[in-house]
Amino acid sequence: MKARKIEVHDLMQAGYRYIRTEPEGSNFHPGFTPDLSPRQMLELGVFGGRYLTDCVQEYPASWFDKARLCHEAHRPELNLFLVNASRPLSYWRAKGWIWEEDPRGWFQWYCRYYSGRRCPDDERQIRRWKAMRRHVAQLQAHCAPGELHCRSRQRQALLHWAYDSRNL
Repeated sequence: MKARKIEVHDLMQAGYRYIRTEPEGSNFHPGFTPDLSPRQMLELGVFGGRYLTDCVQEYPASWFDKARLCHEAHRPELNLFLVNASRPLSYWRAKGWIWEEDPRGWFQWYCRYYSGRRCPDDERQIRRWKAMRRHVAQLQAHCAPGELHCRSRQRQALLHWAYDSRNL
């Protein structure tokens, strides 16, 4: 694959540049096996529809064909599980979890990683993704298989991290 240079111009970044060195959706770090692609996540409904609404130029148009988005506000009813499972960006910043090059957080990192970018923050973000498995174990311990209304906030949070709890 030929490396592709990307320059970002959105409400949170202007002039940020990165290179996609891997084919989309391929050559992931060993042990990093998300259930869902960014496109699938956007179609199912994540982050109240507010995420990436000003970033459509950075990613393939097909990601947004059926995405549940709202440019004006965060709307939990757009989420797959119809609940708010998000914390404000200020919370994530206060915890030190936001990397300067991905000011929107993990999902932005994942979209860029899925698109083919590799960067020094990959290992940290993959460790964070793996840490979410504890919520999978809690669903399995407390919910009957296919009982999608059980622990809706936890299920929505898992969806935000590319885990598909519909199969549990």
